[in-house]
Amino acid sequence: MSDLPKLADALFRDHALSRNVLLIAGAAGTALVAAAGLLHSWCLWFLILTVPLLTVACIDLVQTRHSLRRNYPVSARFRWFFEWLRPFLRAYIVESDLDGRPFNHEDRALVYARAKGDVDTHPFGTELDVYSDEYEWLAHSISPSRTAPQYTRVAVGSEQCARPYAAARLNISAMSFGALGANAIEALNLGAKLGGFYHDTGEGGLSPYHLKHGGDIVWEVGSGYFGCRDKAGNFEPAHFRDRAAHDAVVMTEIKLSQGAKPGHGGLLPGAKVTAEIARTRDVPEGQDCLSPAYHSAFSTPRELVEFAAHMRELSGGKPVGIKLCVGYPHELFAVVKAMLETEIYVDFIVIDGAEGGTGAAPTELSDRVGMPLREGLILARNALVGTNLKGKIKLAASGKVNSGASIAINAALGADWSNAARAFMFSLGCVQSMRCHTDTCPTGVATQSPARQRGLVIPEKAERVARFQKATLDALRDIVVAAGLQSPDGFTPDALRQRINVAEMRSIDEVYSFVEPGELLEGSRDPRLAAWWRMARSDTFARSV
Repeated sequence: MSDLPKLADALFRDHALSRNVLLIAGAAGTALVAAAGLLHSWCLWFLILTVPLLTVACIDLVQTRHSLRRNYPVSARFRWFFEWLRPFLRAYIVESDLDGRPFNHEDRALVYARAKGDVDTHPFGTELDVYSDEYEWLAHSISPSRTAPQYTRVAVGSEQCARPYAAARLNISAMSFGALGANAIEALNLGAKLGGFYHDTGEGGLSPYHLKHGGDIVWEVGSGYFGCRDKAGNFEPAHFRDRAAHDAVVMTEIKLSQGAKPGHGGLLPGAKVTAEIARTRDVPEGQDCLSPAYHSAFSTPRELVEFAAHMRELSGGKPVGIKLCVGYPHELFAVVKAMLETEIYVDFIVIDGAEGGTGAAPTELSDRVGMPLREGLILARNALVGTNLKGKIKLAASGKVNSGASIAINAALGADWSNAARAFMFSLGCVQSMRCHTDTCPTGVATQSPARQRGLVIPEKAERVARFQKATLDALRDIVVAAGLQSPDGFTPDALRQRINVAEMRSIDEVYSFVEPGELLEGSRDPRLAAWWRMARSDTFARSV
């Protein structure tokens, strides 16, 4: 009873009457109906509607967590309702074709059309502002190619590799079982099998769903060594050897960092570590599963390349590469120096851009840490070309790839092939609802919920995955032909043009430095590259003064 005066004061003081007029009118109406008795059926319906609202209002008035609800009982809840509704309204009503992040409506529509086998052409000309400083384009030839093959592949594996692999120009980038559901993993792998391209496991381990349909697998091994670890979480050679021997595993990728959250580990809460995930990752069921921010198997560039060589030997000579989002440039140069000094070479390097995707990451890391793909790819290209290693070590790009044009642009910057993750999620039916981290993905892609996964029919979605990849490579060939080339390998930096402002255009090699073969060894003309090269040492990732 002592709260009643405060409650009355809250309702009537300081113009609160106008804020709560509906509440007061509802309370008065309910009291009158109750006093009159339930003489008519409409009285009962009135009470059914108003009593719950009045109960909620009273709760709002006395609760202490939200000031808006105390001051605006019931009506304040509409704020949270519209906050929940806002992404859907923007996606389906407000956004234009070129709005939306991280992928705009036009990008998503292109993937959907190609995945479904629908018409993917665009009428009436480009909607892009070609005089905006965001516009870029590829040069074409007055004499298009007449003999360019339909598809080309990339031979991965140096002379130190006994079982080289021929990679497609577009493959499925790293997405772990656990982040994606079993049906999504199966559909991706079956699609890779149908289309003849590879499927990267992500660092969550080599699950039965990756192997069920026999699509080519690149096994990504991160700092948690999931699927090839001992009880203490260290790398276990015997476990790796046994699983890497599987015929479907064609290459191994050592994950050093990820674009969306570079230098950050992860923790899968014990509640999510099911028996199935525990078996896949070699971790105890029901216990927290830690992926450290650092590797325990090596701590220097030299130890890294020696570890890669050991993995290649254990796998029977299959290619082994590294994947990273570039941070300090001298660290990448240090890895290259270690390869030159030891004469141990990784077979490929995948550069992941800061614009890459993830199921969940701290906002600060996603937004403000890590080098974007373009700068990272150019730096890696310069590291390999500048030391005469580009032909020996292949270079791949990963980060917001969704079209033939994006693959061609990456090729102009030095990439031999490209990997895509979110684009392949779109091909499965992902609608960019941005709920990957909540386990409530509405399309059944990024969830472990059996009820939600039921909506994802594996054979049908696998066909979509394969169709999207094929149609995208067909579009890539169209660009290759228009440029007068035989394959994407023919693209050079001067083929990519960047608008600087409304009145100025430059080729990309006038914006960034692109070294000549062997230039780093002889002394680069670019003072920044030369300084980073001097800082790099094979025995440490630390900067040499």
